[in-house]
Order: sequence, then C-alpha cells, then structure tokens
Amino acid sequence: MTQPVQDNSLERFMSERLPGDSRQARQLARRQLIVEAVMTEGAVRIEDLTGRFGISLMTAHRDIDDLVERGLLHKTRGVVSAAPTSLVESSDLYRATRQQTEKQAIASHAAAWIEPGQSLFLDDSTTVLQLARYLPAKAPLTVITNSLTLMNSLKDARDITLLGLGGQYHNWCNAYMGQMTRSAIAGLRADCFFVSMSAIMDGQVFHQSAETVETKRAMFDAAERRILLADHTKFERRALYSFARLTEFDAVIVNQGIAIPALRRMQEEGVKVEVAPLR
Repeated sequence: MTQPVQDNSLERFMSERLPGDSRQARQLARRQLIVEAVMTEGAVRIEDLTGRFGISLMTAHRDIDDLVERGLLHKTRGVVSAAPTSLVESSDLYRATRQQTEKQAIASHAAAWIEPGQSLFLDDSTTVLQLARYLPAKAPLTVITNSLTLMNSLKDARDITLLGLGGQYHNWCNAYMGQMTRSAIAGLRADCFFVSMSAIMDGQVFHQSAETVETKRAMFDAAERRILLADHTKFERRALYSFARLTEFDAVIVNQGIAIPALRRMQEEGVKVEVAPLR
C-alpha cells in the first residue's frame, strides 16, 4: 500500500480534550468514539450508533454531520465510513493493527489448510491479509482477490499467480466490489475461500455493508471449502446483514482467549471450530 500523505487532522481531533464534565466534553468524547468505531470496523450504519452510544437518531446524524464537515468521515445511504482522503489509508492501517496478535495467530493456523497447487479466494479483510506472509512458502498457488492491499502485498511473490478482481473501487476498505466484481467471480472456481466478517451473533455471521456481503457471498458460492477467520471481538459486535450460518463453513478458526460460552455454543451446534494458540 502506498504511504498516506501527511494529514494531522485526525490525530489532532482524536487527541483533543475539553476540561470537566461539561456537555461539550461528553459530546467530543462520544464523537471521538464514533470515529474510532468507524476506523475499527471500516463502515458503520448510523442506526447502529444509536444503540451503541445511547443517543437518538437525530443526535447521531448531528454528530456525523460535524465529523463530515471536519473531513474525517463520509456519510452515504445511512452508512458512515472514513472520508475519501488520506484518512482512508489511516483507517485501513488502523484496522490492520487492531487485535494484531490474535489475527496473526489465526492466520498462522489457517495456513495449514493451504496446499501447493491450490487456488484461493481471499477477501479484503485485515485478518485474511495476515495470510499473505505464509503464501510464498506454499507456492505454487493461484490467489484471487478483490483487495488492492493484498494485491500489492503479493505482486512480487514468486510462483503465485495473482488474479485481481475489478469492479467499483471502495476506498474505505481499499477493495473492489459490486456487480462487475461478482460477475468475474461467477466465472471462476477455487479450492478454498478465506474470509473474515464484522460480527457473529446467534450462530450467524454478519456485516454492516450489504454490498460487502454480496461480494463475499459470490466467493463463498464459488469455492469448494470455506474457512472463516474470527478473532474474539467479532463475538462482541453487531451488524445488520446476514452472510451465512457458522455451520456452513468447513472450519471456523478463532484465537485462544475466546469466551468459553461462545466456544461451547459453537461446538454444541456442530460448528467445526479450531482454536489458534497465541504465541
């Protein structure tokens, strides 16, 4: 990924503080948490912010409008994402560093599912991105992805045939999605699909973006085996659009430290769960 141009507006805003417990101080703290949530998850439905922060929809829109005016966020069709500036790079990098130890452990464990000669669908998630470091040792491979970040990571790898999926570019995740992307996927078949999503609830996997769900589902349907990579925080989040049931995956790889009730629930429901040890 190219380095972002210097832009300190995000840093200044996130470090800003107001004295006391005034209404303005609480408002600023809430807006900083909203920015952090968007940077962590990539995109968030505005309606979801009301329950998360205990505010009205009108207050949520007022907060978002202020952050949009500051150039920090972008609002469209009820979804808020990082603004289409160098801050998108910051958001991408920020999400990549969240739960980094857990994501690395999960990716290391997931690499055991890969064998030389296979074709792989890899999604645009920051968890699956951690797989890139293990792929050269598994070559020759064919890697199919919609992630521009992943394409850049693998472009110089030897014995890896890289197929980039085009379509409409989405800056918040540095990836291509949409009808053109899904049409390209429909003409392909792969041995394995590695995917991560935003949230896991009631035995199902969810994401806050309908278009993301549609694109990843196309890869899911075009792969022989499907592997879900999910760190423990995914079991603490909520998102709107259902993607698949956990029982539809050939394996769900979680990190050591996942809540025992969540682990037992999956095992009781017949989900094939593998726990990646933390180093």
